Amino acid sequence: MATRKPHLLLIDDDPNTLASLARAFRLAGYEATVCDNATRGLEMIRAGQFDVIFSDVVMPGKDGISLLEDLKAAGVTTPVVMISGQASVEIAVRATKLGAVDFLEKPLSTEKLVVTTENVLRMRHLEEENRDLRRRLGKHEIIWAGPVMERLMAQIERVAASESRVAIQGETGTGKELVARAIHQKSARRNGPFVTLNCAAVPAELIESELFGHEKGSFTGATGRHIGKFEQAEGGTLFLDEIGDMPLPMQAKLLRVLEEGEIERVGGDKPIPVDARVVVATHRNLEELVRRGAFRPDLFHRIYVFPLVLPPLRERAEEIPALAAYFAGQIAAQNAWKERKFSVEALAILKQYAWPGNVRELRNVVERVLLLSASEIITAEAVNLALPASRSAEPGAASAGNGTLAQRMEAFEREVLLSELRRQHHHMTNAARALGLERSHLYKKCQQLGIDLRAERKLD
Repeated sequence: MATRKPHLLLIDDDPNTLASLARAFRLAGYEATVCDNATRGLEMIRAGQFDVIFSDVVMPGKDGISLLEDLKAAGVTTPVVMISGQASVEIAVRATKLGAVDFLEKPLSTEKLVVTTENVLRMRHLEEENRDLRRRLGKHEIIWAGPVMERLMAQIERVAASESRVAIQGETGTGKELVARAIHQKSARRNGPFVTLNCAAVPAELIESELFGHEKGSFTGATGRHIGKFEQAEGGTLFLDEIGDMPLPMQAKLLRVLEEGEIERVGGDKPIPVDARVVVATHRNLEELVRRGAFRPDLFHRIYVFPLVLPPLRERAEEIPALAAYFAGQIAAQNAWKERKFSVEALAILKQYAWPGNVRELRNVVERVLLLSASEIITAEAVNLALPASRSAEPGAASAGNGTLAQRMEAFEREVLLSELRRQHHHMTNAARALGLERSHLYKKCQQLGIDLRAERKLD
């Protein structure tokens, strides 16, 4: 069966532009339909099925910006690329906020048109795949049981209905992003975007650009305009993970945005209004950071309006059977495997383990169990094989085993390093900082204690 050619709609009041665009796209293997005004273009969009829409901005009668407004009001999700020979920063910002996926300036090269189209189609395909995967596997579903999580879910329902800022606290792997997504999905902003930024994963010199965006030429390597996370989250929710790791100078700039409701791109000279609900998360104790001078007290009071504390998995062991069964079903579906169940003895072992990596570690262990065991019922032996060799029911129990003092000290040191590495998602700089070590010293310690960093990262 022949593959359907992507169908493009080209809207422009200049017949020469339409002719050259249509010719370029058809030579590149696309099907192209032309239209000389936005009013008729809107009718064609409602009646037909297009993969990408290219529209001029300045046209007599209904212009390109008005067309974008009508498409947004009608709930049309077809990606729109705006083109203009009279572009301005204000028009580009407005078009982006209205949903345009790109903004191209005339004159247009065939190469630029084709690359843009390929990128837009690829992005749309990935979005459709992600939506389908979430629908089939319930990727962002919170699985819970017991009174502790029942109270937490009630709090999520209550705060989601408001515009209050939320600070989610919990150890690494407890599901802080899942809670942030649940707040977004239960809020009035559910139809807007949910945008995330891990403050610990972005170098200090780049975090301002990531949050606020930058203009072309604003620094070495800025070859084009970049729209930051705040603008991407317009009308939706911006989730700032590991806010406790944000550098102090950036904290001051974030505070100003939260107070004034506007940003300024790096290299820009005009404020841009933004409307995004900010939800933050951290595994650190923010109040302690404030006392140490590592976190601004004024920013703390801005973001710490409604705290949500996620208990570690070891404090809600009653949920482990439900979580293990859910992950086993999810992983089996992803790999087209037959579903398997845990024996009572296997679940008992899972409930006894301390889970320093929390829910994320549990999912990894379940996947490991499914790979190691071929039987329909997962046994205690299979679970024992999948759990870390240095496991313990209580933190620090490794030092209470057999062996000489030196051997016990080495086992305890290894356990502490592994726990911190997993807590920091194997980010060596952050782990070294948390342990009070030089980064090079941490590498040497891992080598001395036989910790295989490459294997550990694969398990995370």
